[in-house]
Amino acid sequence: MKRSALIATIGLLILGLVGILSISGFAAKDTVIVAVGAPPRTMNPHGSDADCNLGVMANLFEGLMQRVGTTGELVPALATSWERVDLYTWRFTLRQGVKFHNGNDFTWEDVKFSFERLKDPEVSEFLFYGGIVESIKPAGGDPWTIDIKTTDSVPYFVQNLHQIWIMDKESTEARTIGEVGTTPIGTGPYKFVEWVKGAYLKLEANEDYWDGAPPIKNVELKPIVEPSTRIAAITTGAVDILQDIPVALFDAVAGNPDLEVITRPARRVIFLGLKNEPGFPGHDIRVRKAIYMAINEEEIIETIMFGHAALAAQMVDPATFGYNPEIKRLPYDPEEAKRLLAEAGYPDGFDITLTGPNDRYVQDEQILEAVAKYLAKVGIRVTVDAKPKAIFFPEVTGHEVDFYLVGWFDGAFSLTRTFLKMVHTVDPEKGYGGWNGAEFSDPLLDKLLEESTEIVDPDLYLEWAQLLNKVAMEDKVAYIPLHHQEDTYATYKPSGVKFTPRPDTWIVFKEISFE
Repeated sequence: MKRSALIATIGLLILGLVGILSISGFAAKDTVIVAVGAPPRTMNPHGSDADCNLGVMANLFEGLMQRVGTTGELVPALATSWERVDLYTWRFTLRQGVKFHNGNDFTWEDVKFSFERLKDPEVSEFLFYGGIVESIKPAGGDPWTIDIKTTDSVPYFVQNLHQIWIMDKESTEARTIGEVGTTPIGTGPYKFVEWVKGAYLKLEANEDYWDGAPPIKNVELKPIVEPSTRIAAITTGAVDILQDIPVALFDAVAGNPDLEVITRPARRVIFLGLKNEPGFPGHDIRVRKAIYMAINEEEIIETIMFGHAALAAQMVDPATFGYNPEIKRLPYDPEEAKRLLAEAGYPDGFDITLTGPNDRYVQDEQILEAVAKYLAKVGIRVTVDAKPKAIFFPEVTGHEVDFYLVGWFDGAFSLTRTFLKMVHTVDPEKGYGGWNGAEFSDPLLDKLLEESTEIVDPDLYLEWAQLLNKVAMEDKVAYIPLHHQEDTYATYKPSGVKFTPRPDTWIVFKEISFE
């Protein structure tokens, strides 16, 4: 839809929005309504690792740890402290006096049960994390101090515990899978009220929450997939907070005096993967650099992203452990790209297919087309294969693509975890390279990655991760970075809501209040 037509559509939607959404009046002062672009998939806390689901679960459930603030700092939750005893053992002191929403006491057995449940493919999308836990036992017979032993050395283990949700063993075992997936029982700051899949989710404050009752008493999450309808909802005050402003309409929203626009650099980085097996053009580092230097990313940000993105030089963001501020982008230089191609034996370029989604990232198909046009100028003839994410992502995890566009941010805030998934040579037995779609492979990077798992000292581990990052992005050009997306939100000023975005894009209602 063209921009003018889209704006006209929004105008019509605004006129009839109250009838369309069946909402009358504005939210009461004890209620917040949030419009999001993607609905939660399930109320089973282990049933989906999608961002849209994890953000909802963070209100109902808790992990041993939690992330807070604008930087995503890792702090205690159901555990009050932790330490790494050795390469394979992590010790946690559990929080006492916590109750589940049904009144059951939280105990170490709930932790053990929850991690064992992660291993069940019928109910879990966290199979890897469940599989790396060998045992959970009280330390020295103390039920409030537990040792979690892993099957291998996993330096980032604790970094991911903010999204490994702890369930009530008793009530979960007593209910069917279907009941667990529709009526959640956690220890979180909010209790479940009602879920109409695809329409709304209603929660109420947990007045007995261990960290104090949250300020907002009632919350409603309203998935509105169509962008113009979502904007119409915030414009009329039918919702208090809007997540994801379409970049083409950002200026119109920002110019509305009743709305406050809030932005922050997104953790998600958009980049290109390229096969490097012998005989393929990408095997030659000069070709990889040539592709990198042929793309005018600043122009893509200005014209396609409407300025709502930032140049990227690596695969991770500053909040991720292992981010290296010393890494710089290669400059845009099409003449140097041509020279490198000729030097590599491709003076007339070559043919290649660029695969990517057309419904997952901001302006994803337009970015694919732009990359193809830039590469054509240096002699690389690109066929764009844009397709729905439901088809594209299985091709990536099936390692069926040679050259592709993908976005990523690490949920564990760990560069080594990202690299084990996306940079390490594909090794299904060890669980490495699952998202390495083009099967990039480099023995040095593999060695550095595997040796990083044997480091216990946190300062040395950080130095090692930053070195690994620099070698991968500058010496090997393992991937070709494009840009960081921008997270965008709007609030309806008359409602008086106070909201600060998180780096993980989750909407955590206990962090929201009224002025």
